[in-house]
Amino acid sequence: MSIESSSRTDTATAQLMEQILYEVKRVVVGQDRFLERVMVAMLAQGHLLVEGVPGLAKTLTVKTLANTMRGQFKRIQFTPDLVPADLVGTRIFNQKNGEFSTSLGPVFANLLLADEINRAPAKVQSALLEVMQERQVTIAGETHKVPNPFLVMATQNPIETEGTYPLPEAQVDRFMMKVLVDYPTDEEEFVIVQRVTGPAVDVTPVASTEQLAALQRECRQVYVDPSLVQYAVKLVSATRAPDRHGMKDLTKFITYGASPRATINLTEGARALAMLRGRTYALPEDMTDLVPDVLRHRVVLSYEALSDGMNSDALIQKIMAKIPPPPKPLEHEKLVA
Repeated sequence: MSIESSSRTDTATAQLMEQILYEVKRVVVGQDRFLERVMVAMLAQGHLLVEGVPGLAKTLTVKTLANTMRGQFKRIQFTPDLVPADLVGTRIFNQKNGEFSTSLGPVFANLLLADEINRAPAKVQSALLEVMQERQVTIAGETHKVPNPFLVMATQNPIETEGTYPLPEAQVDRFMMKVLVDYPTDEEEFVIVQRVTGPAVDVTPVASTEQLAALQRECRQVYVDPSLVQYAVKLVSATRAPDRHGMKDLTKFITYGASPRATINLTEGARALAMLRGRTYALPEDMTDLVPDVLRHRVVLSYEALSDGMNSDALIQKIMAKIPPPPKPLEHEKLVA
């Protein structure tokens, strides 16, 4: 591909991303960081775990995003009486012809919102394991592929722990990022009230699922310097064996560190964030911005850490302070100039 055609492609990509974000921002007020993380997850083909109190537009954001992309949106309200068949589907016997037919569940969508995922027991939560990793569901020995692109966004409420079931480690590890959503500012809340009490805004579809799939393929072409990958490896390695990186004092605070999925997600996330920021190469800040979101749910703290009042975010900040990111590769800046 010539430099001219490459720049034309970059411009078209940037315009499409801007249009998508513009349409979502017509409905959703604030939450810029959360929205950015949702876009990163979509481009990097990852899944998102969102923690925040009710009423912070988590559902609205994903639903609006689905509408801008002509994608299929499904929402599942997780409850203690849910069974796996309610998610993935089941076999139904037809009395007229005496045959079984397959009824596919709500996981067969482009954007799946698993609301209050920790309200359902582990048996139901584990029904999502296969579909999140393999992008397919097996019902009675038959394999069914979910639509492409496919994104699971799960929410959990941090203030209510009665009647909740902690997510299994295998489940949590399949989420690319865990994003914490905070309250809006006073100015944003004023605009929220005006929007909600005013006339309804109709979202215009600006992209197709085929275009999104093309953007995901384009995202895989974003250049990540080997020094950045090495930085990701060091950070993740430090969550498993801090003593090997000169942080022996942190060893007592960690029970389990992050898996290799964290390193992969950091690299893919840096690519997606670089693409959102209009570049064809990743810079150190693209990765450092995502480190807390990618690692916070993967590091299992010891009882000693919890008794000392330490959380995973504080631990990650200590590791990041000790392991500096690589310098910006100057060759990239020459290519752009």
